[in-house]
Amino acid sequence: MGDSSIANFQPLPLPDGITEHYLKSKDLHYYYLSAGDPSKPLILCLHGFPELAYSWRKIMPALASNGYHVVAYDQRGYGRTRNHDDRPFHEVDLGTFAFTRLVRDAVIFVNALGYKEVECLISHDFGAVVGAWSALTRGDIFKSVIMMAHPFKGSPSLPFNTVSPNYQPPPPEPNIHEALANLPSPRKHYKWYYSTAPAANDMLNPKADLHTFLRGYFHLKSADWKGNNPKPLQAWSATELATMPYYYVMPFHSTMREAVTLSMANEDPSLVQQKWERWLSDRELDVYVSEWTRTGFQGGLNWYRVATEARLMEDLDVFAGRKIDIPSLFVDGRQDWAMFQEPGVLEKMNDTCSKFYGIEVVDGAGHWVQQEQPERVVDIVEKFLIKVKKDKMSY
Repeated sequence: MGDSSIANFQPLPLPDGITEHYLKSKDLHYYYLSAGDPSKPLILCLHGFPELAYSWRKIMPALASNGYHVVAYDQRGYGRTRNHDDRPFHEVDLGTFAFTRLVRDAVIFVNALGYKEVECLISHDFGAVVGAWSALTRGDIFKSVIMMAHPFKGSPSLPFNTVSPNYQPPPPEPNIHEALANLPSPRKHYKWYYSTAPAANDMLNPKADLHTFLRGYFHLKSADWKGNNPKPLQAWSATELATMPYYYVMPFHSTMREAVTLSMANEDPSLVQQKWERWLSDRELDVYVSEWTRTGFQGGLNWYRVATEARLMEDLDVFAGRKIDIPSLFVDGRQDWAMFQEPGVLEKMNDTCSKFYGIEVVDGAGHWVQQEQPERVVDIVEKFLIKVKKDKMSY
């Protein structure tokens, strides 16, 4: 708490009822936000990319008013949380960003905060991946989970009964990147772009234009952009993936900044401004701009490098076949492509989650559902927690 390295951090513009804290642990030095009475049951919120604990500000006070201690921390590689490996692209130990390490971060944080269990884990975007794996591996700590804007594809499948004379190995996966590159209008997948060495610098520089880039990025993935008309993809194929917007499946020779610029080219700046004032004002966006200017993007992008590198995902094989066995719910905005970006995953959640409470799709929201429609999200969370409590009492 007396760490001099935090002295230069300016307080964030937060709603009434939310306070800022720093917490040293045996590993990370966490920056976190809290709302509510610390003696009440804990709700833990996990953000995604390119977000921060700050992204939960609109729902934290309302949830706390229902008798919860609501907490959100900047995750490993993000914002004001420190003590992670922040070496450059070719030097960093990516093992420290493995999914199991991110789950460990949540477990350490909960213990350091003085809790033995979490009433609900609310997670968004890449944070929902951490939320899902936390729920699957530590259901003794996390009593329920809400995943937003990133459905859980399930635990790994391992080759089964290979001793059988009738065993047939699965066919090799088609090279989707080669297929995308060979389209008449060549494309590439954003996750693999984010995993490349130039990506962090491409996104950060020039810093003078970072506000414009992030404004476009948040706008394009929201319900405000009329180009968002998501639908289920029929297959993991180049032609199907190419139906997605440029922020997911990019023009082959473009950086993410250039992809955003292309999609924003026909937007009316005055109309865009009217829309963004409703849910992400310039003052609020400046929080993201300031934090990313200070830290750079590589810490957040290291998560994608793990996800796209098979050898860094092998430790999850120990959980092969396991399901999420705690009450779970999926929430997304109706204009969000994220729930469909991997064919069939959303539809399988009834199978990957044994106590699945269904899918809530929020009108008037895109990817940033808890920021675009906070009142609706609060209502969904409250009803889910009430139902979980009732069901628990009936056992």
